[in-house]
Amino acid sequence: MSTSTDSGTDPTADPTTDPVEQLAAEGTSVESGDEIGAWATMRQGLVHSPELAEGFGLTLFLALVGTGGRVVVPVAVQQTLDRGINAPGGIDYGFVGQMALLAGLAIVLTGASSYLMTARLFTSAERGLATLRTKAFRHVHDLPLLTQNTERRGALVSRVTSDVDQVSQFVVFGLVFGIISVGQVLLATVVMLVYSWELTLLVWVCFAPLFISLRYFQRRLSLAYGVVRRSVGSMLSAISEPVVGAVTVRTYAIEERTQQRIDEAIRVNQAASTRAQGLTAFSFSLGGVSAGLANAGVLILGIWLGLDGGITSGQVLAFAFLVTLFVGPVQMGTQVLTDAQNAIAGWRRVIGILDTPADLDDPGPSGSSLSRGAMDVTFEDVSFGYPGGTLVLREVDQHLASGSRIAVVGETGSGKTTFAKLLTRLMDPTSGRVLLDGVDVREVEFASLRRRVVLVPQEGFLFDSSLLDNVRYGDLDATRAQVVAAATELGLGDWLEGLPHGLDTRVGQRGESLSAGERQLVALLRAHLADPDLLVLDEATSAVDPALEMRIGRALERLMSGRTSVTIAHRLSTAEQADEVIVFDRGRVVQRGHHAALVQERLEGDEPSVYARLHASWVAQQAL
Repeated sequence: MSTSTDSGTDPTADPTTDPVEQLAAEGTSVESGDEIGAWATMRQGLVHSPELAEGFGLTLFLALVGTGGRVVVPVAVQQTLDRGINAPGGIDYGFVGQMALLAGLAIVLTGASSYLMTARLFTSAERGLATLRTKAFRHVHDLPLLTQNTERRGALVSRVTSDVDQVSQFVVFGLVFGIISVGQVLLATVVMLVYSWELTLLVWVCFAPLFISLRYFQRRLSLAYGVVRRSVGSMLSAISEPVVGAVTVRTYAIEERTQQRIDEAIRVNQAASTRAQGLTAFSFSLGGVSAGLANAGVLILGIWLGLDGGITSGQVLAFAFLVTLFVGPVQMGTQVLTDAQNAIAGWRRVIGILDTPADLDDPGPSGSSLSRGAMDVTFEDVSFGYPGGTLVLREVDQHLASGSRIAVVGETGSGKTTFAKLLTRLMDPTSGRVLLDGVDVREVEFASLRRRVVLVPQEGFLFDSSLLDNVRYGDLDATRAQVVAAATELGLGDWLEGLPHGLDTRVGQRGESLSAGERQLVALLRAHLADPDLLVLDEATSAVDPALEMRIGRALERLMSGRTSVTIAHRLSTAEQADEVIVFDRGRVVQRGHHAALVQERLEGDEPSVYARLHASWVAQQAL
């Protein structure tokens, strides 16, 4: 399944292009090769949510009982009129009473069966859809980083939320009505044939144009609601991004342009929904015309047959009831078809996420576990390139001794961040191997890997909770006392005491209640609490003020003691304190050694080395 990007609409795009048509073309170009039919989609959906089919046989039996009960009433009315009221010897009150009792029992039985069937469907549907939502959410985290970075966040969220909601609405309501309706139409037809094949044929002829056109409407509705689901994803992205980036929007005074983009996304969704509903309205109107013709035809032909003695008055009246039972489900079937296509379009999008292969396979319990202690790291002829692109890391052969402190430097785009992602297995190499203590990282159980190897990013993500909760992500079992002790060891006790509510301080969404430096302090605390054997730092103190940096520097000395550490150094003061420096340039390791030696290295023609140029540039910046 393709990993499509749910593109947002841009008011600066070509004005001659209809955004709705653009979304439709996008869906066709991306999914045409992988598009699966409605039944195949539902079968695949049942594979992912087997709870939907549990006990379906009993549910279907209850539906048939409820449908049969609806037919009893017209038959009882016919019998009451023909054999009770119009009995040869006068009104047969006993028979009329029996028919009334039978009709009453049928109504009670129908109601009870319908209740039990609906309750069972509600239960199984919600269980199955909860499973589907959970699987989709978990799989989003297993998607390749490239897919997560190119797929818009709002579009991913819409697949797990609103798309599953559409499936839920159909399974719980549309499927209930669909089961009852199909059974009701078939049973009504059988009983109508018993009374009069002529009137039955008339009814079916009246509805023939609608039945013949259903396949056409099904295809058109499927395409139309596919566009609607994509437009919902684009709209959520257009709305959510400015909310998250509210500071940037206000700082650069782009409120008007942002509002235009949101308005355009809403307009496109409105236009897509209107087109889809237009098809629904047309098919519903065609059903109304067919129903009117059927009712009128039954009355006219029924009276004519009655005058000719071919049918009794009771049978004509019963037939009118039966036509109502036939017409109602058929006429409302267009709405069921609409809900089905909307749900199937959403189902396809959710299945599309689930069928996107994860780039990182967890070997699970059968994989290797890393033992405690400073970790030995080896890169064996490692290269990496993004799909369809050139290699961004080439033929890296490096050994990092256990307990060593390594600084990785290089210009932007040189490959140092990719090196760190491969080291922590956020990505796997295109070729070659990354070994931790002699074990291929791809063979290490995720649970063990994440405990022993910790990455502290440049901007650690914080969740909308307390500072204590965020720090505990390093060790979910840590007590408050252990967190306080960790902060004290890092020299951050005074900082904690200065916060409004200490460890109970709320950090806000994405940690926006804290400064950038404070967010990095939380990330360091989290890493210290995790107590890893391999610590990878993406210049985790880059946004901390100089005074606090000195305190953290002393704490990091204790933190790095006894473990292997790799620091992606943006400031060369970090490299000066490392045991060794690895220098990247254009995806290759071009130098390695101690800072003092690397600064003195010269290339041919006595030109300074890559590291010497970087160091000279950094020194010049510091002097400004």
